[in-house]
Amino acid sequence: MQRTGELPAEHVPVILESSGAGDFHLIDSGNGLKLEQYGDYRVVRPEAQALWRPLVPDRVWQNADAIFTGDTDEDGMGRWRFPKEALGETWPLSLLGVEFLGRFTAFRHVGVFPEQIVHWEWLKNAVETADRPLKVLNLFGYTGVASLVAAAAGAEVTHVDASKKAIGWAKENQVLAGLEQAPIRWICEDAMKFIQREERRGSTYDIILTDPPKFGRGTHGEVWQLFDHLPLMLDICREILSPKALGLVLTAYSIRASFYSMHELMRETMRGAGGVVASGELVIREAGLDGKTPGRVLSTSLFSRWEPK
Repeated sequence: MQRTGELPAEHVPVILESSGAGDFHLIDSGNGLKLEQYGDYRVVRPEAQALWRPLVPDRVWQNADAIFTGDTDEDGMGRWRFPKEALGETWPLSLLGVEFLGRFTAFRHVGVFPEQIVHWEWLKNAVETADRPLKVLNLFGYTGVASLVAAAAGAEVTHVDASKKAIGWAKENQVLAGLEQAPIRWICEDAMKFIQREERRGSTYDIILTDPPKFGRGTHGEVWQLFDHLPLMLDICREILSPKALGLVLTAYSIRASFYSMHELMRETMRGAGGVVASGELVIREAGLDGKTPGRVLSTSLFSRWEPK
């Protein structure tokens, strides 16, 4: 869609750093791996960008509670090894006061991307300080931690994901968080189809979060290719932002692109809307065994965020 008007102001590059929060911190990294603390468990997972040597003794790594082995690709499958004792599939975690379940999945993920806490803190503050009830749309919402943070802060939330398993997990998290009565709509559907229908209906949202994969499939076999479909997705998101919208947040993982690509696309999407676009990287800093000793930084993803001010 061709838009007119001035481009939003820009703030680049922006590095949004987390050193851990709640039940999570990054202990150490190196040799293509990372050692993390998730609640009661220490977990080892692949991390291709950890090119340096680990600092924590090897015995600590080998004595982790769970070690993922298998494909090192972000979306590759593998299995978990439990050096000390067999662990259950799930365990309780907490971030920003929201309880949810960690789970050992075949894709090495555990149900939460803790580097996104910087977005969730921004989201929580935006909802709590708004002068009106806010409507939040969470696209590709996965296990729903962001949706629960928004709901706990007082927002009316629509959560969209094409995976029935992810929606089921998110509903489990809603119960664990004690938010069964919170106004959350769980929608198992292709994200593009959903927002196209919302545009036709004239529905609007005050904050939209979108965390699209590099590649994906919808509930009826719809194919998602980030580089092919992201421009249209953001255009539609612009159309369903409310007149007093507070933000549009994009996060992208495992893509061969600079954050400047996301940044310029976001600025063009929001041309004529005023405000400012801030873009850069989400990073996590090592915090050592005690969770308090600053170390090296791991880049995890690219982001771009439009705000009206």
